[in-house]
Amino acid sequence: MTVKKMVLAAAAVAAALVLGACGGASEQAAVQQVAATTAVTSTAPTTSAPPVTTTSAAPAPSTSSSAPAPSSSSKTSTSKKTTSTTTKAKAAPAGVPCSATVDACVDLSAKKAWLLSGGEVVYGPVQIMPGSASDPTPVGTFRVSAKVKDYHSREFDAPMPYSVFFQPGIAFHQGSLSKYSHGCIHLSPSASQKFFGTLASGDTVQVVR
Repeated sequence: MTVKKMVLAAAAVAAALVLGACGGASEQAAVQQVAATTAVTSTAPTTSAPPVTTTSAAPAPSTSSSAPAPSSSSKTSTSKKTTSTTTKAKAAPAGVPCSATVDACVDLSAKKAWLLSGGEVVYGPVQIMPGSASDPTPVGTFRVSAKVKDYHSREFDAPMPYSVFFQPGIAFHQGSLSKYSHGCIHLSPSASQKFFGTLASGDTVQVVR
């Protein structure tokens, strides 16, 4: 046993004797502190251990060094193709010699008439009787100006039921389908009522020859 270990052992025995002999709290605390210090010192190695050299290993490749994933915030620009639409004039229905945009069509040569809506035939063709050679029905495009259900012609002293005027003195109305008119468009009773109920002021009437 070395001299230092002997001294430490003797100190420990003396501390134990004092702890057993004295009962003062302060004294006991002091002895306990000395005993704890002695115990720690006695267990410490007397020779210095060779220094330990710590070799730091090469750091593992960082996963953060990989190519960054595409950012979700980046928006992919999508080019939209603009298709130019050319609006073509709608063709009139087959067999109708007037423009598709009119509301009523009259064919003087064929002695027929139609009602149209949105370029489609909604009524007709129906038989008509136009004006005579001496009192011809005017040709062209006109607008409905007035409607009179029970009109009576003062000039010719004749009834003109369901009159739809599209020119001064010229109208669709119920009349004979065997005799020429004085320029008006004669219709059958049912056709005249249909024209009267369908056409409104401002509607377009086209008359062709």
